[in-house]
Amino acid sequence: MKNKKISRSLLTIYDLLYRRFGPRHWWPGNTRIEIIIGAILTQNTAWGNVEKAIKNLKKAKVLSVNKLRGISEKRLAGLIRPSGYYNVKANRVKNFLEFLNSRYKGSIDRMFKADLYKLRENLLAVKGIGRETADSIILYAGNKPIFVVDAYTKRMLSRHGFIGKEAEYREMQSLFMNNLPEDARLFNEFHALIVELGKSICKSKQPLCSICPIRGGRRRQNARRSKETGRNQESAGNGRKAH
Repeated sequence: MKNKKISRSLLTIYDLLYRRFGPRHWWPGNTRIEIIIGAILTQNTAWGNVEKAIKNLKKAKVLSVNKLRGISEKRLAGLIRPSGYYNVKANRVKNFLEFLNSRYKGSIDRMFKADLYKLRENLLAVKGIGRETADSIILYAGNKPIFVVDAYTKRMLSRHGFIGKEAEYREMQSLFMNNLPEDARLFNEFHALIVELGKSICKSKQPLCSICPIRGGRRRQNARRSKETGRNQESAGNGRKAH
């Protein structure tokens, strides 16, 4: 059930972040298979490392469903080496490709025609694909409205009092999905803006709170509300005196 106060607060935060950082154009990738592979490779590493791995796959001309299925896991591991944990991630990519082949006949189009929540359930059954990865695949490659939660999201929500530090993925995801319009484009941009905030300002150590657009924007908003409340109370008082 939507909480109007939380809904307004989240939309205000979105506006503040958008004004500060502008559109993020996330997730970078020319094809859906590139986005999917990127979502798997970005686990436990910086995006710059994933870009190097993706570049290797492109250079080797194997960045397609059929080509990736056709190469050995060992060769795949060598190509994605820059992403770290390359043997583990090569196995996860192969697991996804086997899932795609067995359940959707190797067709990404067919996969994304499935019901959102059924697809999520199926993806989570693939060894090595967790909630953040599954949701990234669904939102960014499938353009379906599900909100992606990560460490940056939790940090922002907890520091601004929306959740406790022990909040779990589902609770955080529900906060957004229950209180925002069901819009894949909004979810995409909002999550990307939170990531930018976390990387540049709301850092895990030594956060730059003095230049936080959320903190400053909400303070200004509260100050305006206080003035408006004061004016309204003054007007009401004058009205009572007139009688």
